[in-house]
Amino acid sequence: MGNQIQAWLESLRLKTLPLAVAAIMTGSALASWAGHFKWPVALLALLTASLLQILSNLANDYGDVTKGSDTEKRIGPMRGMQKGLITAQQMKAALKITVLLSCLSGISLITVACHSPNDIIGFLGLGLLAIIAAITYTVGAKPYGYMGLGDLSVLIFFGWLSVLGTYYLQTKTFSLDTVLPATACGLLSVAVLNINNLRDIEIDRQNGKNTLAVRLGGKKARYYHAALLTGAMLCFVIFTLFYLNNWYNWLFLLSFPLLFQHMLQVLRDPTAEGMRPKLVQMVKAALLTNILFSIGLILN
Repeated sequence: MGNQIQAWLESLRLKTLPLAVAAIMTGSALASWAGHFKWPVALLALLTASLLQILSNLANDYGDVTKGSDTEKRIGPMRGMQKGLITAQQMKAALKITVLLSCLSGISLITVACHSPNDIIGFLGLGLLAIIAAITYTVGAKPYGYMGLGDLSVLIFFGWLSVLGTYYLQTKTFSLDTVLPATACGLLSVAVLNINNLRDIEIDRQNGKNTLAVRLGGKKARYYHAALLTGAMLCFVIFTLFYLNNWYNWLFLLSFPLLFQHMLQVLRDPTAEGMRPKLVQMVKAALLTNILFSIGLILN
């Protein structure tokens, strides 16, 4: 029983939830900066984003195992289905339950936050799109994660949609100003995915999982990683220069030494095995950067 519970916890990948938290937190901090922060909306958005993240994680396990991408040679941690502790039928049932919970949470969010028919229809459509994207990343005849489109999807859903959507649901307005921090948040999440793909690059290549890292090759994928981090940092800096004017708005700079150190380590380490500890490091750095940026906005 203990092994089965551990297997499910491994498949849920709760350590990835900070990415969902960071996006909703940044969007809510921007709403606070605009003077329209709403606790019920922020909490329901956080719950919905977390459930969608879990849905994506479970679907990822199911898709990779059924397609043969997760083998004993994989550098990353073995998960429930790979170990044989979770059957395909059990994972399908878990996926259906998570879809149901995501729908209930999303509908609750829309009920609380949306009042116009256009907003209701629009966010119902976006919610349905998010569920489809979470599942089809690795599941289906032509999963887009196997075609190198995962990075774009992460930028859209963990950056633009999560941050701008959270902001809109609280303020009822769209502001072009907020695109910069939303892009920064998305780029940091893409960097997390890129480290994951660099770690698994050899196994993915052998099994036909053509992630962007596989398409670029190890060396160029590391330069791409540096570009992601540099782009994120520039987006935060440009936004702060143009729209904020207090010293505490620059608190996010405290995380830059960690991001630079991480960047140099990735550029200097050509091995897939060396990327293993960098994954958790990147998640923590992304979360810290967004927390410090959000604190600066709230203090403002």
